[in-house]
Amino acid sequence: MALLLQGRIMQKLVHSVFLLTLFLVAGIATVASAQEGGAVTGLAVGSSADYYHNLIGVVTGNWQEYGQLFTFLQGEWFWKIFLVIITAVPTVFFLHYMIIGAKHFDHDGPQIYFFSLFARIVHFIAAISFSLLVITGLMVIFGNFLGGGFLIRLARYTHLVSAMVFALPCVLMFIMWLKEMLPQLHDIKWMFILGGYLSKKKVPVPAAKFNAGQKMYFWFAIFGGGVMAFTGYIIWGMGADVETVRLYAIIHNVLGMGIVAFYLTHVYMSVFAIAGSLESMKTGYKPQEEVDILHSRYKYKLD
Repeated sequence: MALLLQGRIMQKLVHSVFLLTLFLVAGIATVASAQEGGAVTGLAVGSSADYYHNLIGVVTGNWQEYGQLFTFLQGEWFWKIFLVIITAVPTVFFLHYMIIGAKHFDHDGPQIYFFSLFARIVHFIAAISFSLLVITGLMVIFGNFLGGGFLIRLARYTHLVSAMVFALPCVLMFIMWLKEMLPQLHDIKWMFILGGYLSKKKVPVPAAKFNAGQKMYFWFAIFGGGVMAFTGYIIWGMGADVETVRLYAIIHNVLGMGIVAFYLTHVYMSVFAIAGSLESMKTGYKPQEEVDILHSRYKYKLD
C-alpha cells in the first residue's frame, strides 16, 4: 500500500514537473548575457523635459550595436505593439461580455472559505503595486505622446518604487501558492475548453484551487517579473555600460508586452467574467456553487 502511494505521488510529481517545464518554455523569453561596465551617466539635471529627452538619448545613443536596433524598435514598433495590446485585448473581452456575459452564482447559499486574511492582504498589496507598474510603464512607453516632462519623470520614479513594493508580496505569494500552482494534467483539459468561459452553461470544469489560466499568469508573473526586475535595475543605470542598457531595455519591453496582456486578462476575469468575484478577495469566501463549477477538483469543508 505504501509503495503504491509513493508511486502515485512520484507520478504526480513527474507530471507536475513536465507541465511546469512546458509553462516556462512558453512563458519566458531568453535573456542574453552582457558584460557589465561603467555606470550610465550624462542625464540632465535641468528641466523635466530635458531629463526625459536626455534619458531617451542615453538609451538610444549612437547607431552602434544594440543602439540601432533599440532606436528602431523604440521609434517604430514598441508603442504600436503596446497600443494594439491595450486596445485589442479589452475589445475581445468586451465582445465576450456582450455575447457570453458574466457567470452568475448563488451568493446567498453555502459559502466556502477560500482565501485566508493573510493571503488577501498580500494579494491586495501585490494588486495595487502591480497595477501601478503597468500604468506607469505604459506612460513611459507613450511618453512622447503625453508630452514628456514632469509627468513622465514622476511615472518613472513611481515605477521604480512600485517595483520595490511589489517584490515582497511577490515572494510571499510564491511561497504561499507554490504547491497549488504546480501544473496538473487536468490543466490541459481546462485549456482545451478555455475554462468553460465560451459557454453560457454552468458545467463543472477541471480545476482545483487555481485554474490553468491563473497558473500561467502566476508563473509568467514570477519568472517574467524577475527578469523584468533585473533588467529594470540595469536600465535605471545601476553600473552597466550603454550597450547593456540597450539590450536589457529591449528585453524589458518585450516581456512587458506579455505581462500587460496577462494583466488585462486577469483584471477582466477578476472583475467582470464572474459576477461578484471581487467579494472573495474581500471576505475570503466563495459561493459553494461557484467552487463546484469553476473549481470542481478543489476539496473543501463546509463551515
